[in-house]
Amino acid sequence: MNETLTLDLIRPCLEGAIPGVMATCSDDGVPNVAYLSQVEYVDERHLALSFQFFNKTRRNVLANPQVELLVVDPRDGTLWRLRARYLRTETEGPLFERMKAKLAGIASHTGMAGVFRLLGSDVYELTGLHAVSTPALPPPPPPRHHLVRLRRSVERLAGCTDLAGLVEATLDTLAQEHGVTHAMLLMFDAAGQRLYTVGSRGYGSSGVGSEIPLDAGVIGVAARLRCAIRINHLTLDYAYTRGIRERLTAQGGAGAIESEIPWPGLAEPHSQLALPLVCADSLQGVLFVESSQDMRFGWDDEDALAAFAAQLAALVRGFQLVAEAGDEGLPAAAAPAAPRPAGAPLRVRHFEADGSLFLDDDYLIKGVAGRILWHLLGEHARQGRSEFSNRELRLAPQIGLPELGDNLEARLLLLTRRLAERRTDLRLEKTGRGRFRLVVGRMVQLLSVPR
Repeated sequence: MNETLTLDLIRPCLEGAIPGVMATCSDDGVPNVAYLSQVEYVDERHLALSFQFFNKTRRNVLANPQVELLVVDPRDGTLWRLRARYLRTETEGPLFERMKAKLAGIASHTGMAGVFRLLGSDVYELTGLHAVSTPALPPPPPPRHHLVRLRRSVERLAGCTDLAGLVEATLDTLAQEHGVTHAMLLMFDAAGQRLYTVGSRGYGSSGVGSEIPLDAGVIGVAARLRCAIRINHLTLDYAYTRGIRERLTAQGGAGAIESEIPWPGLAEPHSQLALPLVCADSLQGVLFVESSQDMRFGWDDEDALAAFAAQLAALVRGFQLVAEAGDEGLPAAAAPAAPRPAGAPLRVRHFEADGSLFLDDDYLIKGVAGRILWHLLGEHARQGRSEFSNRELRLAPQIGLPELGDNLEARLLLLTRRLAERRTDLRLEKTGRGRFRLVVGRMVQLLSVPR
């Protein structure tokens, strides 16, 4: 084998956009050809194939470790022939978890989670590589300067002073520095074991407040396994939004969809990258980018955005710790009753079962954010209060914040944005460190629906 020909040369062929082919031979000389489910780059001399089924290919590999593969470069159509030798099967460790995460994301995305289950990562040593055919196509565009963009991106995040500004800076930076036109940022709700959207860019609706279970789609699986997942091709004919909706329907029935905020993702994404935000072994959320273009996010894009996500996770965690430790003052005292606004009352229904709130029969929010707003409205109705503190919310047992890592700042940001989007007669205004104001523009009629 030519020592200058390594897997680094054909790394784009290992994206899965065009299925590869694998040839094996039994111990009695009978050949077998099969399509490859997953080919993973390990290093310049090693690759890994997914072990999902104990089929003829698997039996042949165990009997005769010499295999040949055909892979296609999706950029220019070059066909490459690889010779490799089976070394071992890994069933744990970083390689196995990375392949498991990617396969689980695709499986959840296509509704095949019960079929696409990784049993092991088969590691092979490259023993031969040459181009079978090279079409006369124009060369690909020059690569982007990722380090320069990453440096500017991190500097922009460093200038943020609160979580709201950090969310905006993150989405702006992705668009302006990395050319990402469709992105969203989700925070992790440890108590509910799901993620909720706090900001997005490039969609018809922001989807602020929309939720993803920990094992749904590439976002949920990336969070659950704490591993980046990158898919650079349209996965069969399942749109991501369709997969999420089917999952929600299966979990709670068709009626439950009516109390879910619509997911803002692309109808037919051709490239997706989900990056978990992890700091000090604590999951903070997920940064998600996607595109209608095939092969939009390459290896260098993943590396750069992973470094960006690591910095983002540290800042999110830092703002949380500051908020938890540094709320100013004691719980706000009751203020004199304010004059009641005129006009027809705003009917607010609160469902105790899940904390969901409806404003004039329109769904607003649920969970902890819903219970927060219900508490604020109750205090306003009973005492005419409009000034509140974060510390007060943390001391209110009916809200149900966890003792550690309550992520209150993110929940208040979510509620603030959701109210602003709906253009209701309610809004929240930050008045200082750990303090905010509830503004009520019309009379409110409160109705609690018991469990």
